[in-house]
Amino acid sequence: MKLAADLHLRRGTLRLDAGFVVAPGSTVALLGPNGAGKTTALRCLAGLLRLDAGSITLGERRLDGGPDGPFVPPEHRGIGLLFQDHLLFPHRTALQNVAYGVRGASRKRARAIAGAWLERVGIATPELRPAQLSGGQAQRVALARALASNPSALLLDEPLAAIDASARFELRRLLREHLRAFPGPRLLVLHDIADALALADRLVVLEQGQVVQAGSINDLVCRPRSRYVADLLGVNSFVGDCRDGHVRLGAASLTVATATTGEVLVTVHPRAVSLFRSRPEGSPRNVWLAPVLGLEHQLERVRVELGGALPVVAEVTRAAVDELRLADGGEVWVAIKATELVVTAR
Repeated sequence: MKLAADLHLRRGTLRLDAGFVVAPGSTVALLGPNGAGKTTALRCLAGLLRLDAGSITLGERRLDGGPDGPFVPPEHRGIGLLFQDHLLFPHRTALQNVAYGVRGASRKRARAIAGAWLERVGIATPELRPAQLSGGQAQRVALARALASNPSALLLDEPLAAIDASARFELRRLLREHLRAFPGPRLLVLHDIADALALADRLVVLEQGQVVQAGSINDLVCRPRSRYVADLLGVNSFVGDCRDGHVRLGAASLTVATATTGEVLVTVHPRAVSLFRSRPEGSPRNVWLAPVLGLEHQLERVRVELGGALPVVAEVTRAAVDELRLADGGEVWVAIKATELVVTAR
């Protein structure tokens, strides 16, 4: 069953007007800057906030129909919840916390289900209380509690927040494994793009309470529709005025392959930015000199920060760093093909 949301709610200075669908067996990451409305949307879906207008449906069930429609309270929605701060009962053991989430079973049966889930998520000491658990262990217990309730849908709020680097990789792997095995819709509120890339099939980006873009990861990387989306994905982005195939960007300009006129967002992937020590020959339409400001080493490639009238980031191999002597700094020639520049009207 799919989870369909048409959310309209005013809360303080936030006006939430967002709609999206999470298909069964699909994991959607809800992303956006602080204050965009991500957690508010999650609380609406969970039944902790009631809509001013719109609707929330899970399969054929309408969970919220606005002020004049039906409203199903949180405990009857059949949704598994994992909150950022875990919300474990401090006076109960890990086993008791998970067993509490098992509905419609005897105490003995609930404890058996809880024990099985704790074993599956790698908790070997079910008798410990929350204060005795590490952050990663507490997150595993909270995940076990969400899954032990046999929900129809999963809502996870920052499931990897406050987890140290040593535990993050393993917990991400564990979470990905359980998400893939869960047959219902899964919605994750995230702030880290690396977590979204590792866990989600689709991304929904909120800005100021509205969905600015939704689609596959490849869709967003190839054609980001806002400066925030471009920055989130590590893509170069510029706002300028396009006329006759040229985009004016302050003191700089770019030649582009489009007939669009007016204010535009221009984006280009760092891997499409080529670097040379001598002026390149051939067909690039955009070539200029720029100073090397710094290098950021990643696992397989190196991001090169370039200054000048049009600051950009290039992404090159480690071999290219040595070949071009980029660690020495100085100026390099930058080249970008017009066909690599994605232009979106604003």
